[in-house]
Amino acid sequence: MGKTKFIGTDTYIASDELMAAVDVATHLEKPLLIKGEPGTGKTMLADAVAKALDKDLYIWNIKSTTKAQDGLYVYDTVQRLYDSQFGGESVDDIGHYIKLGKLGEAFKQEEQVVLLIDEIDKADLEFPNDLLWELDQMEFYIHETKETVKAKQRPIVIITSNAEKELPDAFLRRCIFFYIEFPDKDMMSQIVHSHFENLEDHLLEKAMETFYWIRGIRDVRKKPSTSELIDWLRALMVGGCDPDKIQQELPFLGVLIKKDEDQALVKEMNE
Repeated sequence: MGKTKFIGTDTYIASDELMAAVDVATHLEKPLLIKGEPGTGKTMLADAVAKALDKDLYIWNIKSTTKAQDGLYVYDTVQRLYDSQFGGESVDDIGHYIKLGKLGEAFKQEEQVVLLIDEIDKADLEFPNDLLWELDQMEFYIHETKETVKAKQRPIVIITSNAEKELPDAFLRRCIFFYIEFPDKDMMSQIVHSHFENLEDHLLEKAMETFYWIRGIRDVRKKPSTSELIDWLRALMVGGCDPDKIQQELPFLGVLIKKDEDQALVKEMNE
């Protein structure tokens, strides 16, 4: 394929399948749509790709009120009106009041960048379809200035979704899709070790036994994620806990479990 391949980073351990998905999406010049439960590294993937390939990262965080237009540009009519009333400069230059969004900024860059569209399913149902032309053609038109903004270098686009809403079929057809499975114990061990310099194997073994036991309890509503395991391990190390008593005593459980009903259930199951 010829181009630089993504092989993860020192702190982002990616499966062979995920690395291949990034590589395919990059070479086919299609957005990579990532799904997976919280804590599987969806959002962190874009940062890892940018670092591994030595590219700048642009992040477009999607909210329930976000519109596709927000990522392209905004015409600041309020500022222009204010300037016209109080003698501001460049009031006749409409371009002075055009503010590019994250997609627009990514298009303007001389070098290829990584663009993360994070949690696309938070927006309304029309949002993904409203971006079809821009993501296909990598350009958009600014009506106020009659200017077409076309990507100088096609960005590597990574889109994350928490599956809160179904995405339109027309949008899905234009993406490479990958679902990040929650790490098994071997993969999790590699991930954890990438965050610690001196971590005792016995502590990790006992902590992970308890961690996966909790995740295996069917009625736990918010299962602990990778980031919470890492925080919990740090708490266990600071607290000087006996590894052999971790499951019995469940120390610092609030680092791992964030809902009171889940904590009550775990403690009940542990009696």
